[in-house]
Amino acid sequence: MAGEDLQRIRSIGLIGQGDVGKTTLGEALLFAAGAIPRMGRVDDGTATLDFEPEETKHQVSLSTAFHHLAWKKHDVTLADTPGYANFLPETRACLRALTGAVLVLSPTGDLKVEAERVSMWAREEQLPLIAFVNRMDRERADLASAVKDLAETLGQKAAIVHHPIGREGQFRGIVDLLTMKAHVVEGDGEKPKTIDVPAELKDEVDAARSALMEAVAETDDALLERYLEEGELSPEELGRGLISGTRSRTLVPVLCGVAPRLIGVESLLDAIVDYLPSPAEFPAVQGDDPKTGNTVERPPSPEAPFSAFVFKTVVDPFVGKLTIFRVLSGKAVGDTAVYNSSRDVKERFGPVLKLEGKKQQPVAQALPGEIVAVAKLKETMTGDTLCDERAPIVYPGLPDFQPVISFAVEPKSRADEDKAITSLKRLTEEDPSLLVGRDEQTREILLSGAGQSHIEVVVERLKRKYNVEVVLKAPKVPYKETIKGTARAQGKYKKQTGGRGQYGDTWIQVEPLRRGGGFEFVNQIVGGSIPRQYIPAVEKGVREALTGGLVAGYPLVDVKVTLYDGSYHEVDSSEMSFKIAGSLGVKNALQQAKPTVLEPIMNIEVTVPSECVGDVIGDLNSRRGRVVGVEAKGGHEMIRGTVPMAEVLQYAPDLRSMTSGRGGFRVEFAHYEELPPHLVDKVVKESQAAKGGGEKESK
Repeated sequence: MAGEDLQRIRSIGLIGQGDVGKTTLGEALLFAAGAIPRMGRVDDGTATLDFEPEETKHQVSLSTAFHHLAWKKHDVTLADTPGYANFLPETRACLRALTGAVLVLSPTGDLKVEAERVSMWAREEQLPLIAFVNRMDRERADLASAVKDLAETLGQKAAIVHHPIGREGQFRGIVDLLTMKAHVVEGDGEKPKTIDVPAELKDEVDAARSALMEAVAETDDALLERYLEEGELSPEELGRGLISGTRSRTLVPVLCGVAPRLIGVESLLDAIVDYLPSPAEFPAVQGDDPKTGNTVERPPSPEAPFSAFVFKTVVDPFVGKLTIFRVLSGKAVGDTAVYNSSRDVKERFGPVLKLEGKKQQPVAQALPGEIVAVAKLKETMTGDTLCDERAPIVYPGLPDFQPVISFAVEPKSRADEDKAITSLKRLTEEDPSLLVGRDEQTREILLSGAGQSHIEVVVERLKRKYNVEVVLKAPKVPYKETIKGTARAQGKYKKQTGGRGQYGDTWIQVEPLRRGGGFEFVNQIVGGSIPRQYIPAVEKGVREALTGGLVAGYPLVDVKVTLYDGSYHEVDSSEMSFKIAGSLGVKNALQQAKPTVLEPIMNIEVTVPSECVGDVIGDLNSRRGRVVGVEAKGGHEMIRGTVPMAEVLQYAPDLRSMTSGRGGFRVEFAHYEELPPHLVDKVVKESQAAKGGGEKESK
């Protein structure tokens, strides 16, 4: 019986670019299947699948929502994924948990890079696809344009299963080319009715059905031979060919309709359970044995040892942590001990939960392919493997997402500083594409993510979930200072106050070290001109002087400091007097050693379409970048080079504009270089202005 149950499981994602109506389609599918009593609307904040307050506010899906429905004795888990670029890391993670996907397309053919990206990820995960062209009643709606994009841009062979009845505002239904029945809406607010194909459409529909037969026949040699001999395929052969072609990923069935009017929605439900595979049809999943490192695998069978992959975490300060995973083998059962093989810790399941929008429903067990959740696991994080300790396995983690933009986070209240860091780190548990840290030099809290909108939504969640308000600012560039010459100077501190005085006298030489050499202190005192016990105090004074810089107040690095002479007083000398003397001496020497400012240089890799290479290289040159190479990478070109950090702090939106959203980049720190002289004055003024503002604020 368990095997039969497995054949009836589908875990399906609604994927595609933003603003094509994925959430509305999800609402329509749930309503048509009787899973919800009424169809919610994104515009008025009543959508079952957009329940986060930030989603209601922005009217955009910001995270993946799940719900399940029953259709023709099949159990379907529906995942409504984000489609805007800033939130695609969430979609990428969820694709790992699916058995198939519905690619929702715009009816006007304006395919965007987000659709390209999610389609590529679906191919990487070997997910069969169905395409649904939504909003066919819109102006300029044209099924042919959408199918052309599917074939040319996404590289998918299309098989059109629906023929539209009417165009744009006159669109009122579809003809199902398999059943040769029409499904039309006669008036506003009415549900679709099934009728015979209208006589005036017979020639168009016959031609469309022939095109469908040809597309299906080309995916199978036996069907192609039959089609060439007979000139047509039977409905049974056509259906089997569509199922085979979809599951083997050699073609994509294309359906169309209007989700809010339920046109094409029941046909899509039929296609989901008919064309897309069950978990039983997937091969065994490979992983590593954590004890031996050997490759092991688990078949998608309820009889196999339990294993599951955690692809999403939701953290609520009141309810606690919800761990969402796909069962890959065996059964997930509540109130049992499980093993987190990624972290080598034991966990205990409470009730196993099915996700119903913002609600959860306890279930007795979950089979392979099902997406479920458990609450309050202590150690488990996104990307972890859960399994039976007697048969351990670790599955590959999620792909890393390189943050593309960073902001300095400044709490509105000083008392909230520690709370802000703790709360932001809790948000990273549910959003691995976020990065939170503190810059060692500037001491700023840095928040990095997939884009400005992404960071702004995180700030909204921070306030709602943890009652912490922060201000976003451009991060400070961690400049440093150094010297280009060698110099010697005296540092003498003498003070008489009536009692015991203060006396320390040092002679110091400074000279540059190689870039990255840091700091070196050399004691060359001979003959006891400075007693040995005061030498550490001199070094301490020198180190403190270097931290404050000389030109713009930035730490001074790559300097060798030599203490070579001095004098002391038997009564008035002390550690404090020599600390001050060391500080004065090194400052006096630095003034004569050609001090300058260093800026951080980043290695950069920019991946763009070939037609954008010239524009991007020109832009990098204008940012004082140096291009060191261009090479082909997966149909795109990768530009490698170096560029100053100050020039790429806000690079993400500029690259997006230059490449129409089709470019990506990653940066990492490389080294420090001397700041060009014409920019030094600007950096000095900015530093002085920042210090002035800080002094006023502290007062």
